[in-house]
Amino acid sequence: MENLSRRKALSLGVALGLVGVANPARAWAAAPGAQGAAATGPEWIWDTAADPLMAKMITGGHVPAINTAWASWVNNNDPLPTGVPAEFNAYLRQVNVLPSWADPAKLKRAADFNRRRDTYLFMLYGLGSGIMSTVIPREAKSVYWSAGGADMQDRAAKTFTFGYDLAELGAFEPTGQFVVTANKTRVVHAAVRHLLPQSPHWRAVADETIPISAADILVTFHSLGTYVHRKLLDWRIPYPAADQEAFLHSWQVAVHLLGVPYEHIPKTWAAAERQAAQMLDPILTPSTEGIELAEELLGLTAQIDLGVTRGFLNEFVRYVLSDEVGDWLGLKRDYAAAALVRTAWPAFILFREGLSPVMPGTFYMLDQFIRALAMLFLNKGSSGKTTPITIPIGNRAA
Repeated sequence: MENLSRRKALSLGVALGLVGVANPARAWAAAPGAQGAAATGPEWIWDTAADPLMAKMITGGHVPAINTAWASWVNNNDPLPTGVPAEFNAYLRQVNVLPSWADPAKLKRAADFNRRRDTYLFMLYGLGSGIMSTVIPREAKSVYWSAGGADMQDRAAKTFTFGYDLAELGAFEPTGQFVVTANKTRVVHAAVRHLLPQSPHWRAVADETIPISAADILVTFHSLGTYVHRKLLDWRIPYPAADQEAFLHSWQVAVHLLGVPYEHIPKTWAAAERQAAQMLDPILTPSTEGIELAEELLGLTAQIDLGVTRGFLNEFVRYVLSDEVGDWLGLKRDYAAAALVRTAWPAFILFREGLSPVMPGTFYMLDQFIRALAMLFLNKGSSGKTTPITIPIGNRAA
């Protein structure tokens, strides 16, 4: 498991992509003492650099050529793709760099932290953040009605490598891949902002006119990074201050690369918690689209032997989120499995962390469970290593 994040195993969370929701962002922007709050809240900020460019690329019919040209643009030190419009190339030259405030030492430590904690990160990103995404209404609706929503496994395998590229050793270094992955994802976001408002199905259920604001991306950060930070502390997993700071810094850089203005990015975990309390926690609720997506994602597990029952999987989701979320999503109860999860997982952590000499009888079952989940979302791209990110040119039909 320690090498899990070195492979391009996509979690359920990453499968849902980096689109989100944030209705209470206005409250955050106006909150007294809110760190980085500006006169214009992040819910009213989109991407002034990428959005008009991608609208032009889509209407001009350039997207197929771009998708072909950037397929070989993978590593951070790869030359920028050729054979694309000059305007698009100029945009990539502008954004394909780390911010001046990025700290190489912290980023290196964050990568090592991800390697050391990949078991917990995979479980939390997958069965926590991923399923949480389905009870973020705007996120669920945007994902469902976008082009990738029609085939969630294909979306997982071919579209979003964001989380595990972020977790790679050397992710931000020249031979890493995360800077390229983030910039491709930013371009996809811009394309979705142009395309999704054209969908009558999305317009019929949406309470917004343009998806994926800066606030939406921050909510996604909180459903991933802040959520994982909380759970590691809750589970009392050894998590020294230097690791906490490095983990946050990697997410700060990631969010910046997606186009969120610096002043809205939390500078400390305390600030992140305050922001999440305003922007994420109050808006969790079910939707028709989210319920269907959750069932589709959990149903993917039927394709591989997890070594556990569906009841166990349902109860694990309830354990890492809440019974309320489980009820919203209609996850059937299995009280025997619930009791097992609530005793086996803490014992698994204690033994794995060397805090208990007693190996629980369920250790190998849980180990198989985690490994099998990883196998389910292993990359299916042709290279065997890199999952291709492609720009959409339409929406889900129905």
